[in-house]
Amino acid sequence: MNALNKTVIGIELFTRPWIFIRGVPAMKFLPPEGPPEIAFAGRSNVGKSSLINALVNQKGLARTSNTPGRTQELNYFVPGGFSGEGADLPPMALIDMPGYGYATAPKEKVDDWTKLVFDYLKGRVTLKRVYVLIDARHGIKAKDDEVLSLLDKAAVSYQIVLTKTDKIKAAGVPRLIEETLQKIKKRPAAFPFVLATSSEKSEGLEELRAAIVLAANGG
Repeated sequence: MNALNKTVIGIELFTRPWIFIRGVPAMKFLPPEGPPEIAFAGRSNVGKSSLINALVNQKGLARTSNTPGRTQELNYFVPGGFSGEGADLPPMALIDMPGYGYATAPKEKVDDWTKLVFDYLKGRVTLKRVYVLIDARHGIKAKDDEVLSLLDKAAVSYQIVLTKTDKIKAAGVPRLIEETLQKIKKRPAAFPFVLATSSEKSEGLEELRAAIVLAANGG
């Protein structure tokens, strides 16, 4: 067991500044395997970048855009203050994955993004969990189902995170959580707990941070 694996990751990690270290357009550009990795997946415009920014309380960390499909690489973020050399590695990395389901992107681009994501999911030992973001206004759609099936096939642990819950009536959130749980209950790699968040209202962030820490520590 190396020094990194002995590190206990705590919730206070989210209170320190985070930095963008690289965008990965192909597997050969991935950083060396080391820190536990937590990835975020979801349809284009589901609010991935906004949620990552809210988690670390840094508005400009992950790029947000009104243009779906802008994130075309695996974007790596780590807490600052670590040299990255030897044993001085960051204790965790967050990865913003390319959005899926953007119909107007060129097919070649979509194929490239898809291959990159699939290769990453299947071949990254340090990937601890994927958080699949679902827009609370729409629920799980056919394209989301395809991605969940891929994660099941790759045997990658994933958890559903509902986003933009401030856009629906508060009384509808518990019902949506229950409906989502019913849809994933037979999926082998799905974590049996659904999180509800709103980046705009800062709701559900503490619960998501706690879940990430637990996953990164192997829980």
